[in-house]
Amino acid sequence: MQMNTRPRSTVRTIRLTRRGRLVLVVTGAVLAGTAVAVPLLSPDNGGERRTATLVIPEGWRASQVYDAVDKVLALPAGTTGKSVGSAALKLPNEARGNPEGYLFPATYQVDAKATPQSLLQFMVDTADEKFNGAPIAAGAQRDAMNLYQAVTIASIVQAEASSKADMGKVARVVFNRLQHGMPLQMDSTIHYALRRGTPRTTADDTRVDSPYNSYQRMGLPPTPIDNPGEDAMRAAINPTPGNWLYFVTVKPGDTRFTADYAEHQRNVADFVARQMSTGRPQGASPAPLPPRTPQTAR
Repeated sequence: MQMNTRPRSTVRTIRLTRRGRLVLVVTGAVLAGTAVAVPLLSPDNGGERRTATLVIPEGWRASQVYDAVDKVLALPAGTTGKSVGSAALKLPNEARGNPEGYLFPATYQVDAKATPQSLLQFMVDTADEKFNGAPIAAGAQRDAMNLYQAVTIASIVQAEASSKADMGKVARVVFNRLQHGMPLQMDSTIHYALRRGTPRTTADDTRVDSPYNSYQRMGLPPTPIDNPGEDAMRAAINPTPGNWLYFVTVKPGDTRFTADYAEHQRNVADFVARQMSTGRPQGASPAPLPPRTPQTAR
């Protein structure tokens, strides 16, 4: 909402993940943020363990995961995406075969016999293990939602929160807006609909005809919008107490949450002013609408 294991070589590179986390890539191993090392055991190849490493950062979309799988398996671009329909992945019924949200972010060791289907299923199995644990399952029930809804909220939290510390507050904004009969008005859902990653949202963007347009549609989007990590899931089932309805990240480390629409407009103005002063594209989202009562929500 803008209204918004171990190294086997000394060959190393540093890169940034989508959310700005530094990743140290070492041949045979990857150390990345909070990613969990999940090995896919290699077969015995004459005593040689031939593996490659696949890193899935928190917040990647399924399309990004598919591209990464194609690369790690040296397959033509688009191969993994095309295989999803026939993969028969063990997903919740609500997912209707769409693995978005269940391709668990982690560091995977990929063996020489891996296929797109086996890799995707391993990610889904890992997500099931993480998400169906007692604390998360119980938390979802406590908030009167099913697990798939919790994953959907976590995916929004993952996309919207500028830091781990803000995740619980962003989750609370989601719940508060739903309870007030307000549209979520989250930029991240617009970007998902438009298949882009830019942080800018225009007034025209908010009029796009899509079930993921949370400016125009009430309730949660029909599916998760990315693949959240454990921190985002914990925030979704245990949001920070508060009455906030709006937030905007004015600058790194300065995300402002408020329940007052006029105050939020001032915060958005500060954001726009800072963008102009730094010479960056403004791209501020239109200020969200003030609260509507459930009786007038549409």
